Amino acid sequence: MVRQASWSASADFHRGPIEEPDRLSSPINPFSNLEENDMPFVTRDGVRLHWKLEGASSKPPIVLLNSIGTEMGMWDRAMPFMLENFLVLRTDARGHGASDASPGDYGLLCLAGDVVAVMDAAGIEQAVIAGVSLGGMIAMELALARPERVTGLALICTTATTHAQMWSDRIQRVRTEGMASIVETVMGRFLSPEFIETSPQYAETIRRSFLSTLPEGYAGCGAAIRDMALVDRLGEIGAPALVVIGTKDISTPLAGNGELLLARIAGTKLAEVSGAHISPIEAPGEVAEVLADHFG
Repeated sequence: MVRQASWSASADFHRGPIEEPDRLSSPINPFSNLEENDMPFVTRDGVRLHWKLEGASSKPPIVLLNSIGTEMGMWDRAMPFMLENFLVLRTDARGHGASDASPGDYGLLCLAGDVVAVMDAAGIEQAVIAGVSLGGMIAMELALARPERVTGLALICTTATTHAQMWSDRIQRVRTEGMASIVETVMGRFLSPEFIETSPQYAETIRRSFLSTLPEGYAGCGAAIRDMALVDRLGEIGAPALVVIGTKDISTPLAGNGELLLARIAGTKLAEVSGAHISPIEAPGEVAEVLADHFG
């Protein structure tokens, strides 16, 4: 459902406490000299969030959410296909792309509240929420906290379980040594070796995007993954859900990840695409096709 867009939106996320305190100030962003009319932003708790709305308003709306360490450009290869069937809203998570980074740890509820603020700014009352990795986790939190805003869920290369110590170690390393300290490890999990070899132009674009991510934003979002508590609430999700698995995904394979979502979210369907973790990069047409088949 689409209503007239507004360039400002309420930042309130009324269901449950916001996990990011109101006292946050001096958000960090290399794009901070841009004016509001140069790029669409909405401000929530002093943090500017970048968003972009594309497509025909007659199409059903879909919100595309990104993996940690990427920005909305990770969907670029899929966009020509997506626009055939959807009105598409994209946004950069806190500390990613052109959105500000606030200090400290974030929570999934906070990040889901950011999505609601962006939807309000874009004039989107309800939408399918499609998220890759962290984006899928945010989508599940949003479906639990604000079910009236969610018409469907596409959970792409994601999970409801976490490896807390691994994420604590990674957060500490990024905060002390920067993004370059983990880029090789991450790239090996984002994309398949075959794709990196045959499509270096896309692999290098993702690498540059990762390195440009603000360490504080990556660490904050990493804390949201580390601390997520979704598993015991999955049965409460009522939105129609699609689990999309990348057949080359070594980060969130079907076993132990998609299988859990299928077992605990009633009525969930499964689709497979021939990509690794960032499947909209490796298999953009396939991802768009399964989304259109289920939600278009």
